[in-house]
Amino acid sequence: MTTTSPAPSPLTTPEEQQALRSAVRSIASGFGPAYFQEQVDTGGNAQELWDALAAGGFLGVHLPEEHGGGGYGLTEIAMVVEETARAGVPALSILFSPGVGGTIIDRSATAEQKARWMPGLATGRERWSFAITEPDAGSNAHRIATTAERDGDHYVLNGEKHYITGVESASKIMVVARTGQDEQTGRGRLSVLVVDADAPGLTRTRIRTVMNQPEQSWQLFFDDVRVPVEDRVGDEGQGLAVAFTGLNTERILAGSICTGIGRYALDRATQYVREREVWGVPIGSHQAVAHPLAAAHIHLEAAVHMIDVACARYDQGLEVGERANIAKYLGAESGLRALDAAISVHGGNGVAVDFHLATYFWIVRMLNMGPVSKEMILNFVAERSLGLPRSY
Repeated sequence: MTTTSPAPSPLTTPEEQQALRSAVRSIASGFGPAYFQEQVDTGGNAQELWDALAAGGFLGVHLPEEHGGGGYGLTEIAMVVEETARAGVPALSILFSPGVGGTIIDRSATAEQKARWMPGLATGRERWSFAITEPDAGSNAHRIATTAERDGDHYVLNGEKHYITGVESASKIMVVARTGQDEQTGRGRLSVLVVDADAPGLTRTRIRTVMNQPEQSWQLFFDDVRVPVEDRVGDEGQGLAVAFTGLNTERILAGSICTGIGRYALDRATQYVREREVWGVPIGSHQAVAHPLAAAHIHLEAAVHMIDVACARYDQGLEVGERANIAKYLGAESGLRALDAAISVHGGNGVAVDFHLATYFWIVRMLNMGPVSKEMILNFVAERSLGLPRSY
């Protein structure tokens, strides 16, 4: 059973953090929800926003300075993720590329691999994608069926991955594959491979969704894709531990995207209910309107605090599994609550595309289901935090 301990102090001062937030907000607000929707409607990938954030050094703010990053931590990239979302331009590419890919390389790659890959991730010259989910594995990574068989100085990769995000803009894809099997348990021994997005034998099919985001979802097919052994991150068979250095950050940053969208929605809602008058008074003066927004604010503040705690623990090298899961749970739930309240107080305008509220619904709704579902988080907390018997 885990015990509660005080949150570590942040690595940056409140003044530095506020300056970071203000700078990111200034850039992201120059694009905003209309730009975001235009990118969705035209099939764009928000490259202009990406380039502007990269030029400011914000995409790799958490990665080592010697490889082009800012030298800070997860605390700071979470702020970048939240502020872009709060400006109406949530960027899942930041989550998967410097967020997941960058942290895995930082924590688990060799010095040679870091020198080869980190500069592109830290400066935003490259976008990466991350491929772990499969149709028959669900939340059980041990059932991953995509195989990587050793053939001399290469692995031969075969299998498929589902619902992989942002492949259309990626130069490389970090793939979790089975490289062996535990003889006693039958569980797969996994490894993490970095695969060129245009590698021979790799094909993809777009999965149409209602997500209303620039990043697209894909089904990937690997047919004898050859990957150099030198492009494996971490030891063979230790891929799950390697992946979790990124999966925990993915959970935390997913929470940040949701709190950012929640704050965006709450900002718009509070302005609307101050100005909208019915029967001669602003509708925000009515408790039936004000109370849901106030409750949403309370839940958002609690979620942001837990995200800060999780980031601080990660940055100081402390155990973060429990806090990462709680941060994701609270972030996703509070973001959805705030967005729903904002849509409600707008009445019919809440579902009008030009009001830019309901258009974000499926992003937040999906992030309540994954990465890692609420139910699996509750399983984790019940077993690891409360010491209850394993239920699955």
